[in-house]
Amino acid sequence: MGVVDRHAESLAADLRRRLLERRRAEAAAGRPSGEDLEAAVADLVDDYAAPLSEARREQVRELILRDTVGLGPLEELLADPAVEEVMVNGPDDVYVERGGRIERTGIRFDSERALRDAIERILAPLGRRVDELSPMADARLTDGSRVNVIIPPLSVDGPALSIRRFTAARPDPDELVASGTLTAELRELLAAGVRDRRSILISGGTGSGKTTLLNALSAYIDPTERVVTIEDAAELRLRQPHVVRLESRPPSVEGRGEVTIRDLLRNALRMRPDRIVIGEVRGAESMDLLTALNTGHDGALSTVHANSPEDALRRLETLALMAGIGLPHEAIREQVRRGIELVVHLARAADGARRVVAVGEVVATAGGVGVREVWTR
Repeated sequence: MGVVDRHAESLAADLRRRLLERRRAEAAAGRPSGEDLEAAVADLVDDYAAPLSEARREQVRELILRDTVGLGPLEELLADPAVEEVMVNGPDDVYVERGGRIERTGIRFDSERALRDAIERILAPLGRRVDELSPMADARLTDGSRVNVIIPPLSVDGPALSIRRFTAARPDPDELVASGTLTAELRELLAAGVRDRRSILISGGTGSGKTTLLNALSAYIDPTERVVTIEDAAELRLRQPHVVRLESRPPSVEGRGEVTIRDLLRNALRMRPDRIVIGEVRGAESMDLLTALNTGHDGALSTVHANSPEDALRRLETLALMAGIGLPHEAIREQVRRGIELVVHLARAADGARRVVAVGEVVATAGGVGVREVWTR
């Protein structure tokens, strides 16, 4: 859209109000307008902004449409391919993440109502909503970007909106070596592990690059294998010819129809998979994964939030206990030891760079299970 001056923004806001008032009046009179929105906006701008140049009128038209059917001022942020995440902490406080670093922007909404309108435009097509009774929601944009919304009274300073960008391009292992995430030596080590059907768990904090690495390592899966991927939001882009992609589904506004990762994993075991790839283990599905790994479904790939390779195993145990099947902790620990073979841990540096910092092999210890370091940065 180019540089937008204050006069154009002010004029667009005034004309948008006129447009909405006119359409509300028509609806109240029982004669809703059948006029195309773009045509209505064009007519309105031609009527009230005739002295402006054609370029300025086009800019005003785009601003009106942006704030009527788009995501308002966030549109220009989402149009920037370098933006990895957008974080809105109320109408006057918008941050973005670029290259792993968070920075504040000059973007703002005209009011809290304008922010709420943008949130509603995100959620409405997905059949989701937020209100005082249900003040939190997770959703996904059409491009796969993940959205989280929380509003007052839970969010004290106004509606908070987070958009985790989805990028169709996924770096391959060679590109990860070039960027410093992997070393050439480590690339070969992990490639051998995938080809040998070793079950690999990738751990790290939020935004450390776990899904990116998982996608890259999948390049070493034999193209003749049948791969089933299971995710909360379909982000993986595997290059194998025989891939079945499964995605969980949240409950509807009535609280029905939820399909969890655990439901999909149980179903995947009936689909004759050669490999199971889970975007992230975060709940009771951990128990089903361990069961699968101990009953012939080797070579799985998955990720988990953790602070170290050892913490990744402890977290996997804790999540398995959430299944509530009454299995002793020692038995779950043994399942972890026999099911998971390698743990790859990533960290994000202060400069935003994402790097693999440790690789450990799961071994038996006096305490039950531990990690023997096989590579460290």
